[in-house]
Amino acid sequence: MRRSVLVAVLLASVGCKGTPAQSQTPAAAAAGKAGTATAQPAGQAGAQPGQPGAPGAPPAMPTVKPVPATLPDVLAKIGTETISKTEFETAVRKIEQRAGQPVPVDQRDAIYRRILDQMIDVRLLEQEAKARAITVPDTDVDARIGQIKQQFKTEEQFTKELGTRKMTIEELKTDLKKEMTVQKTLEAEILPKVNVTQADLEAFYKENPDQFKQQETIRASHILISVDSKATDVQKKEARALADGIQKRAKGGEDFAALAKQYSKDSSAANGGDLNYFPKGQMVPAFEAAAFALQPNQISEVVETPFGFHIIKLTDRKPESTVPLEQVSEKLSAFLKQRKQQEAASQFVTSLRSKYKVEVLI
Repeated sequence: MRRSVLVAVLLASVGCKGTPAQSQTPAAAAAGKAGTATAQPAGQAGAQPGQPGAPGAPPAMPTVKPVPATLPDVLAKIGTETISKTEFETAVRKIEQRAGQPVPVDQRDAIYRRILDQMIDVRLLEQEAKARAITVPDTDVDARIGQIKQQFKTEEQFTKELGTRKMTIEELKTDLKKEMTVQKTLEAEILPKVNVTQADLEAFYKENPDQFKQQETIRASHILISVDSKATDVQKKEARALADGIQKRAKGGEDFAALAKQYSKDSSAANGGDLNYFPKGQMVPAFEAAAFALQPNQISEVVETPFGFHIIKLTDRKPESTVPLEQVSEKLSAFLKQRKQQEAASQFVTSLRSKYKVEVLI
């Protein structure tokens, strides 16, 4: 049950003043810094700290005005309309259901303020939609529900999901109609004003050179003779002897891919041991050091890691480079367009706060 990009941008960008929405960096979204495959030796799953895709520390919650323990019957007035305690608590429950947990006590003030801000902003857009006579036909709402149903295998599963969310089909239709009206209002105001030019692309590219750096990568294949962590010394010696024998055969000219398919216990064995391209920081230290020390077509000595014994063959090396603008222009354009939409949405809703009197009562 996804909301539109514009609505998502609105809620992310104007839902909590002073905390702009997090967007994927141009390096990841446009330059494709992590675009090369980074297959890893068995057990080395997930991005490492400092690598694209590695989660950072969560942002600190902003200091906000405390929210009363007991909420008043009316939390805010927007023009001629209000946001009631009942509406607000319903919105909080829906968010808690999606999160699968209650609002943390230590974050209650910040989260409640953000939810209320979002509700005010959406209410402002609804009032602006009325002023502009923007409506959404029921047929469009029914079509959206049809799209949502397609995400479920059966009608029964769809109905069950509604039950889990404690929502009736009529409530879903009402929510969707409001959401689609907000979307239509945003589109009418923002889309004609948002345009990314070639000059925009060139300026961002020139001003942010580090965002388009692509670090050195290598392509390697390996053969893993795995060793269980509880293996005896005898078993380890046997595994090492097998690895030594395979390494000599590979250096002697036997087909490396064939040896990998026959002996390797890594998932890459089916591909002849090929790990594709990877940068520094993706593999365990001993494996990485040995692989990056090789020249193309050179075969390593036997390398020991916590997974066992490896024989590595370097097949290619790509030096550090700057990704050409032509190569990233399409994704960079999408990145900049989203950022402009976010800025325009924030400015638009700020202007509506001036147009319609907003009074927060908590």
